[in-house]
Amino acid sequence: MVKGPGLYSDIGKKARDLLYRDYVSDHKFTITTYSTTGVAITSSGLKKGELFLADVSTQLKNKNLTTDVKVDTNSNVYTTITVDEPAPGLKTIVSFVVPDQKSGKVELQYLHEYAGINTSIGLTASPLVNFSGVAGNNTVALGTDLSFDTATGNFTKCNAGLSFSTSDLIASLALNDKGDTVSASYYHTVKPVTNTAVGAELTHSFSGNENTLTIGTQHLLDPLTTVKARVNSYGKASALIQHEWRPKSLFTISGEVDTRAIEKSAKIGLAVALKP
Repeated sequence: MVKGPGLYSDIGKKARDLLYRDYVSDHKFTITTYSTTGVAITSSGLKKGELFLADVSTQLKNKNLTTDVKVDTNSNVYTTITVDEPAPGLKTIVSFVVPDQKSGKVELQYLHEYAGINTSIGLTASPLVNFSGVAGNNTVALGTDLSFDTATGNFTKCNAGLSFSTSDLIASLALNDKGDTVSASYYHTVKPVTNTAVGAELTHSFSGNENTLTIGTQHLLDPLTTVKARVNSYGKASALIQHEWRPKSLFTISGEVDTRAIEKSAKIGLAVALKP
C-alpha cells in the first residue's frame, strides 16, 4: 500500500469518524452471508419512524476486479465495478444506477508517495466533472476539491483543506461552500493501548454568522467493547456503546438527549451487523 498524504476525503477523517461515525437514531439491521463460490450477499433493513427501507447487495471479487450490485425497495439497481491497481497506485471505478440514465460515472484514483488524486466524470452529454487533489507527505497535506458543471459552465463545489499529522495528533483546516464555511478539527490519541482519543470540530458560517462546536471522546472498555460520547454547542449530547460479540459482528446502541429541553424524550438508536 502506498503511504503518503492520501485522498482529499482523508483530510479531517479521523476527527469526523470519532465525532459522527456509528451514532444512529434509528433501528438498523445488517446481515452478510457468503456463498460457496465466494459471493458476499448483504441484506439491510432500516426503520425510520414509521418508514421501513431495505436493500440487498452482492459483491463478487475476482483477482483485482470487484463488482458490487445493490437493489433497494424502490427497485433501483446500483452497480459499481472497481479495478484495483491496473497500474501501481491506480484504481478505476465505474458506477451507474438503473433506471437513472444520467447516473453513469467513471472515477479514477491515484495514490503516490507525495500526492493523491481523485477525478470523476459523468457519462452524459453535459457531464459533471469532479476533481480533488492532495500534495504533501505523511505529516503535512494540502489539497482542493472541485466540481464543474459543463451544462451551466459553473463551479458547483470549490473547497480547500490543510492537514497536519504526527504519531498521536491530527489537526486539519477546511474551507468549504465556496468560502462560506470554515471548519477546524482536532484528533488526539491519548492512550493507544485502550484506543482512548479525544476530538473536536469547530465550524463557522460567514453568511449565517454562526459557530458550531462539537467535542467527543472514545475509549475501549475491553478489546471487544467501545464507548463514545459527544456534545455540541446546541446542547445535544450523545453516547454509544458498541460490542463486537463475534469477529466482524457488531451490536451498537446509542442515545441522544437535548440538554436544553430535557423534558423531551431521548432518541435511542440500535444497529446490528452480523457477519460469518
